[in-house]
Amino acid sequence: MSQKRQQREEGTSFDERRPRKSPTFKSVVLDVMNLRRLQNLMEPVLEPLIRRVVKEEVDSALTKYIISMKRNCGKDVQPSESRNLQLKFLNAISLPVFTGTRIEGEGCTSMEVALVDVLTGQVVSSGPGSSGKVEIVVLEGDFDGDERDDWTLEEFKNNIVREREGKKPLLTGDVIMTLKGGTGFVGDVLFTDNSSWTRSRKFRLGARLLDDIGGFRVREARSEPFVVRDHRGELYKKHHPPSLSDEVWRLEKIGKDGAFHKRLRKERVNTVQDFLMLLFLDPTRLRNILGTGMSAKMWEVTVEHARTCVLDKKLYLYHTTQKNAVVFDVVGQLMGISSNGHYVPADKLSEAEKAG
Repeated sequence: MSQKRQQREEGTSFDERRPRKSPTFKSVVLDVMNLRRLQNLMEPVLEPLIRRVVKEEVDSALTKYIISMKRNCGKDVQPSESRNLQLKFLNAISLPVFTGTRIEGEGCTSMEVALVDVLTGQVVSSGPGSSGKVEIVVLEGDFDGDERDDWTLEEFKNNIVREREGKKPLLTGDVIMTLKGGTGFVGDVLFTDNSSWTRSRKFRLGARLLDDIGGFRVREARSEPFVVRDHRGELYKKHHPPSLSDEVWRLEKIGKDGAFHKRLRKERVNTVQDFLMLLFLDPTRLRNILGTGMSAKMWEVTVEHARTCVLDKKLYLYHTTQKNAVVFDVVGQLMGISSNGHYVPADKLSEAEKAG
């Protein structure tokens, strides 16, 4: 037993048997200072090397990224020529628009579509697309495009409005038209449904070229937004401007079979012409017929609307003497006087002459 212990003790070195000393504060400080000195010596050597390696890696990654972006963009970007042409509505839609009624341009004209050069704004009367087929479609009323009034083909398609389930096609009639010399007129096209069920409660008309012109895209046309009402509303709509033969309830603030309409009808004021004649010949009586139920503001609106009526150019003479006559128009409005063969217009007459 003592022999084994002696062997274990002989196998243990002297240094291991000697107790370890704790490092002194001075030795720790010296070690730290030596490490700092070594770091200061290494920094001038390592820093440029590290910077060069990092720069090379960053440049390499950036180059690969740029090449990748160019490849991806190249797939989507079309030649600049593809944006040189666009379809355009040349006139605005006549409002209001009702279901079952032909869509027209302002002034009861046909809607006109043209192929134009984006840069010059001129109609492209010859060349690719100038005699192409164009389809008229319905768009969402809030389809706005971007700040440059531009949009992608996909955005245009996504904003086309289809009919509601179980309904007829939203737009019927001559929805396909053919350009001639770069322009064309929309035929008999009408809505079968109102716009109240859409997200903006409005529609736009759109036009897109159906023909392929060498792979280039022609930007589609887009009208201003408008409301489409049911046809039954047309039966009660006001006319702007009214005609002489229109029933008097076509004037603003006079409802069909309403109180004002009944009062006027009782006094045999049945048409817009009757209303205007009484307005010019005896405005006080006309005002009394309508009564206090019609406020001053309502009266002003009704009279202003009536005055927009387009009158024919017929003039009438009422002879006061053999040589003198009063000249008035179809609604009894004083136009002037004829005296001894000389005509004096109303704006040249004195108040006394007008009263006489």
